[in-house]
Amino acid sequence: MVVVVAAQDSARTHLQPVPLSNCQAPASRMGDSKFDELLTQLGTGTWNILYFACCSYWFLLIPCQVFSVVYLAPPLNYTCRPPQLENVTISEDSCTYWVNTSTSEGMIEEPCTEWDFDSTIYSSTLTSEFRLVCDRAILRATYQSINTLATIFSSMICGYVADRYGRKALVSVAQTLYCITCIGIFLLTNFEVILAFRFILGALATPTLHTLALEVSETSKRSMVGIVLGLPWAMGTMAWGAFAYFIRDWRWLQATVSIPLLLIFPMIYLLDESPRWLIVRGQHDRALKVLKRAARLNKATLPPNEDLQLMMKDIQKEAEAAAGEQNQWAKNHRLRGKGRWRCTTPDLFSTPKMRFVTAMLSINLFLASLVYSGLILSGNSYSSDPFLYIIISGLMEIPAYTVAAPIINRWGRKTPSILGYLVTGASVLCLAFVPSDISWLVMTLAMLGKLAITASFMILFVYEAELLPTEVRLRGVALTIVAEYVGATISPYITDYLRPLVPWLPSVLFGLSSIVAALLLLPLPETMGVALPDTVSDLENLWNEKKKKKKKKKTVGVNDDSEVERLSD
Repeated sequence: MVVVVAAQDSARTHLQPVPLSNCQAPASRMGDSKFDELLTQLGTGTWNILYFACCSYWFLLIPCQVFSVVYLAPPLNYTCRPPQLENVTISEDSCTYWVNTSTSEGMIEEPCTEWDFDSTIYSSTLTSEFRLVCDRAILRATYQSINTLATIFSSMICGYVADRYGRKALVSVAQTLYCITCIGIFLLTNFEVILAFRFILGALATPTLHTLALEVSETSKRSMVGIVLGLPWAMGTMAWGAFAYFIRDWRWLQATVSIPLLLIFPMIYLLDESPRWLIVRGQHDRALKVLKRAARLNKATLPPNEDLQLMMKDIQKEAEAAAGEQNQWAKNHRLRGKGRWRCTTPDLFSTPKMRFVTAMLSINLFLASLVYSGLILSGNSYSSDPFLYIIISGLMEIPAYTVAAPIINRWGRKTPSILGYLVTGASVLCLAFVPSDISWLVMTLAMLGKLAITASFMILFVYEAELLPTEVRLRGVALTIVAEYVGATISPYITDYLRPLVPWLPSVLFGLSSIVAALLLLPLPETMGVALPDTVSDLENLWNEKKKKKKKKKTVGVNDDSEVERLSD
């Protein structure tokens, strides 16, 4: 998932990925209480709904591009079409053929260059048009993974660009290029160029529009907005299956799901720049105009202009103070007289506990992403109807998004995540042993795994945001996001390359990965009802609290046993 939403208690806050470096200064922190007061006075109305509608519409259309490989480059049955020669024998894999020369050379093996493709389900695909079979079969997985790989670069630069040039500016440019690239794909006739366009799409996949929608939401509504904005993604996944069912030609299908992206531009035009960003950048006059428009659309009342100007100056001072602390940190970490960075051990790896948490979360996100993407891309293996598979797969995400919040508020973060992983692992492992002709059972197990892994994925974002100390939280989330994208990049090769070789192996790999992810969470402490750690040393205290609770439970158990013995005497 391109968008990363982390939560602190009941309120969700979008965490922008930041560049990773051994020489990186700590992330700046700005007190947002004053601006949150402004948002509370503005309330929630038409102004906020414009951002919500724009972001929702975008998320509705994105799954068709992210998972386009499912219908644009699916695995197909094919048969080698050798030249019109006598005494030709086609190999079992249809990748070569044997020619009997009736000479001393005997049978000569030749590579197949033409194939007849099964057109029962699809009339035209990238697979058939560009002959992505045999030694070119790996390019189908590359078509999917190259897009995910590019999102790593997007996550590293989008935060910097959005902070420097503004949220709306980045959204306008990125969405324009994204639409042009999507529409351009169905016009291309060279597969290598199509791969280049897929890489560009991944590099343009910025979560800034989601950030903008959350930045204008008042604090009390931010939790609901963060959850509800995930629903269009699920609905878009379902729509992708429906579109593909009615349109079986890959060019027309790509055009059909890409052209509606153009409707995003009138919606972006109606949006304002983030007033929070304008204030921090010192553009108070523009911020004042935005706030007045928001008050007019929401039918709210703002303080007098003089009071607003004073409040904006206070907010800017807080930001400048935080920036000053960051600059001081930078000065302290320069080598004297040489102006070079002194690379020391990053805070994320500064203590044994911090290293352990960072490693466990990174591996966990990697495994969760591997399984999540693998289940989505396995429609041709787990169902005889790939269109119904994707539709139900998207449907499973709706309860996963909506039910996760009340569950973690009642039972914590750690236990529900572990149970979700175990359910996923058990379901997917069973798929390796269930006969494929029992289609209803295969589909049920696959969808149960999809529901459980999606819920665990969402809970994990909350868990890591509460577990990582404030001073390294952004860097920690950025690192785990990179691990997540690596998992999503590898997944297509497992589903598309390994499955034809060993049909049961992907199910075993995905099932075991889920179980390993559950085991990795066992040593970590629970974060529900615990103050968020601000420093690395606070994390050590959180671990000590975990030990105290265990010791207290053991002591209570011993006392209870002694009391029972005393009463029995």
